[in-house]
Amino acid sequence: MGVLTEHVDGVAIVSFNRPERHNALDDETIEAWRVAVASALDDPSTRCLLLKGEGPSFSSGRDLGQLGQRAKGETDAEFVAVAQAANLRLVEAPVPVVAAMQGHAIGGAFETALCADIRLAADDLSCSLPEIRSGLVPDTGASVLLTALAGPSRAKVLMMTGQPIDAATALAWGIVDDVVPAESLDARARTLGRQLAAAPGRAVRAAKRLVDAAWLEQLEAGMKRELEAQVELFGTADHAEARAAFRDGREPRFEGR
Repeated sequence: MGVLTEHVDGVAIVSFNRPERHNALDDETIEAWRVAVASALDDPSTRCLLLKGEGPSFSSGRDLGQLGQRAKGETDAEFVAVAQAANLRLVEAPVPVVAAMQGHAIGGAFETALCADIRLAADDLSCSLPEIRSGLVPDTGASVLLTALAGPSRAKVLMMTGQPIDAATALAWGIVDDVVPAESLDARARTLGRQLAAAPGRAVRAAKRLVDAAWLEQLEAGMKRELEAQVELFGTADHAEARAAFRDGREPRFEGR
């Protein structure tokens, strides 16, 4: 089973569950995750949503064996738009959303965590946006979310180099809100979830709305720009070369400007 769900003391917990693959996101897992999150948010007994990953990592991102595939025959634009809608659902959730990240948090999975209201990190966290290596860009909100959290220069570092940062750097840059020992992450996340679930619900929702109002329109506009950029990049020679290099087990040779 690619996703686990649990409901305890008003906290809905949705977990990636492919630990042997560092929770790599194949089509089945992505669909199960979206269904589980939607079900949790539609449940009136949910007062907080906790997102996590089983095993050593939060998620290593898109399963490379399915990279670029469109199992349902969608266009690139349709594929990206569905992913964006799922992340916007998290941002606009009526309850607080907490992400607990350990090990690898890569690509689209990292962007999902960025959509949470609060992010907790284990001290072994390594997070990155490697899309640049495929001639692509992040496309589910990172350009806006990282700029808001870490500032434009640091957002560019992550997006333009694809290099990972560790937990201490993520904390210093404002990308995560707390770092704890890996063995304590689950307990810390559950404690925070229960605290948020026990708080006055109307006041919590009001606080979330007030903060999000300052930047939500920017996120929606930014996602539209990401969609347009990504659809264009899917058709470039650089992306085709990146895919060919991956198939051939060699380093890609990009065209430059």
